Amino acid sequence: MNLKDKFSNVDQYFSPKIIDEVNDQYIKVAKIKGQEIPWHNHENEDELFYIVEGELLMEIENEPAFTMKKGELFVVKKGINHRVSSVDECLIMLIESKTTEHTGKVKSHITKSIEEQTY
Repeated sequence: MNLKDKFSNVDQYFSPKIIDEVNDQYIKVAKIKGQEIPWHNHENEDELFYIVEGELLMEIENEPAFTMKKGELFVVKKGINHRVSSVDECLIMLIESKTTEHTGKVKSHITKSIEEQTY
């Protein structure tokens, strides 16, 4: 599979799409642009972010925000409040447990169910 090609079927920002799975983990791709993702956490799951193209602002509660660039990855540990945003379009890959809720227990207009994340 060509990872970059998988973004051609992602037509909405903040709407991850499942492209494959490994054991009990989903591999997802998403496009980020703007600041629509609310502060949230995942009580029982870690979440891996990998930057395929662009830059992503990663905000972790009570820590300095930092910008992730192409080729970088970061793991948000379970229970940690976080949010991401991007001024320009950013392409990301996520690796998450199948039980991970899109925006944790926080529901917003961008929250997607697993069914809505099907590629």
